[in-house]
Amino acid sequence: MGATKTEIFTEEQNRLAVMLKAIAHPARIAILEQIIKANACICGDLVDELGLAQPTISQHLKELKNAGLIQGSIEGVSVCYCIEPKAWALLQNQLNGFFNLYPMAKSCC
Repeated sequence: MGATKTEIFTEEQNRLAVMLKAIAHPARIAILEQIIKANACICGDLVDELGLAQPTISQHLKELKNAGLIQGSIEGVSVCYCIEPKAWALLQNQLNGFFNLYPMAKSCC
């Protein structure tokens, strides 16, 4: 997380920030949507579906994998990626908790 003092934040705050940073790119959102749609995805399929270069797709997949949002397994010369269910559930729960902090008052100003 850059030059910020991550140690002053909770583990949950840091984890949520890492996951959100990983999905804060439209290409990564499109990749996640394709993986969810296919329920598994080989990287070459993503190149065909998204129209991005293979090295670009690989870099985005690396970021998503480093954040723990996807997992990959080697199948021959390809790597098959899918959603990491525990991380996905954690992200969903943390976002729900975050959004539930605001009581949806009519107006504060």
